[in-house]
Amino acid sequence: MSRRSGILEFAVLGLLREAPMHGYELRKRLNTSLGIFRAFSYGTLYPCLKTLVANGWLIEEPGSALEDALAASLAGRRAKIVYRLTAEGKEHFEELLSHTGPDTWEDEHFAARFAFFGQTEREVRMRVLEGRRSRLEERLEKMRSSLARTRERLDDYTLELQRHGMESVEREVRWLNELIESERAGRDRRRPLSVGDAAQQDSTTGEADGLPRHRDAVSPEGSPPGDLDPPDPSDDTTK
Repeated sequence: MSRRSGILEFAVLGLLREAPMHGYELRKRLNTSLGIFRAFSYGTLYPCLKTLVANGWLIEEPGSALEDALAASLAGRRAKIVYRLTAEGKEHFEELLSHTGPDTWEDEHFAARFAFFGQTEREVRMRVLEGRRSRLEERLEKMRSSLARTRERLDDYTLELQRHGMESVEREVRWLNELIESERAGRDRRRPLSVGDAAQQDSTTGEADGLPRHRDAVSPEGSPPGDLDPPDPSDDTTK
């Protein structure tokens, strides 16, 4: 299995853990909630779904009676297939959530893992965040060394592009530092408090589950109502 397909399978299992969905709904969620999948197509999603079904991690079910009637009224289209996570699929996804190896620190895999941090244990979140920070700090050091060696041979535009890349990595490192500190603070707040500690605790922080208060949560639906792509002709239907 390629790294890309592995990330897609992880994301599909995570979304279906929230609720059963049609393939079209899955594609919309992957596009809007997980930006790393904006460029992928039905031709990528459906082989992934079939593989997950074959592994016993998903089952295919017909849509509801109301959905069947609506589908039949739309140019004779048949009822959509609903994909539901099985008990084995949930167990497999939880195993994937507990993984903290180096692949979870890479760009695309980290973005997918971070999207499901709400379902991830705090200790695992910390290991992934710290691993990602270490990876970016290594990358930043290499970029600085490369720039120091080649600065004199670069034109102004190429030099500016390299500086821009370094600044992007530096911003992410600062962001990770904030997240890691917030996770640690959240963990400390959940320790048992003495009566004196409780009296001094600041009740106005408004932080939840270790996340900084000033960070707005991204809606899982992502796009506003009505912001839908036209139905894809290759959408999943029963044969």
